[in-house]
Amino acid sequence: MLVSIVLKIRNEEDNIADALDSLVVQEGPVEIILVDGNSTDRTHDIVKEYEERYPFVHMYVAGNTRGDSLNFGLGKTTADIIALTDGDCIANPNWIKEIRRCIIDRKADMVAGRSINIGLNAWETLDRVELLNKGFDCTWPGCNLAFRRKVFETIGGVDPWFVTAEDIDFNIRATNAGFSIVHNPKAIIYNRTRGTVYGFFNQAFWNGAGRKQLTMKHGSLWSKYDPLRMFRQRMTFWAFVRLIFAWMGYLAFKLFGKKR
Repeated sequence: MLVSIVLKIRNEEDNIADALDSLVVQEGPVEIILVDGNSTDRTHDIVKEYEERYPFVHMYVAGNTRGDSLNFGLGKTTADIIALTDGDCIANPNWIKEIRRCIIDRKADMVAGRSINIGLNAWETLDRVELLNKGFDCTWPGCNLAFRRKVFETIGGVDPWFVTAEDIDFNIRATNAGFSIVHNPKAIIYNRTRGTVYGFFNQAFWNGAGRKQLTMKHGSLWSKYDPLRMFRQRMTFWAFVRLIFAWMGYLAFKLFGKKR
């Protein structure tokens, strides 16, 4: 069964070749759809080389936001199974094989794989702050997520209003619509951590802003966090710093963020 792989990319000159090298060797048949959000580096040229070498690689330039780019890519898919990843990620050789097996053999609506952070060791081991909905963890990252076409057709694409957390919102809407999320730890994506301290702080800040957007759209979500799981998280120095910047982003969007 054909699988459509969708990547939203922008200024991934240093990473996109690694990503594509890991995707073109996946178990076929696949189509790879990249949506470039107007990169200003050599990303477009690098992808063009792959597009010329592999007939199943297709690139488009579109989208003003992360959500716009992803929705454009979703609209170009033709397969009944859609898989998402990012331009700074590397897929395990069995990634698509495991996604296909989980959806076909286990009848899963959605599959969340295992995302392994690679980069600075102190940042690799940071825990996610899980948010549960209808009994499902909805914080599995969008860089390693797959779903049947009927999920996309039922709930639509991602909400382009989100600066981040559009993947969490997508998962919440999907589970509200009655779809289930199955975790497959054998569907592995290697996800690069930020390469600079500034990038780490910036990511934490906007992740906090995204969490505030979730509450603005879905109402209070505090009951959907598991206090025991949060208590068990490793509170390292970097985890504490990330928490501070996330709260800054949360409060900043509450006070100054764009309303729906």
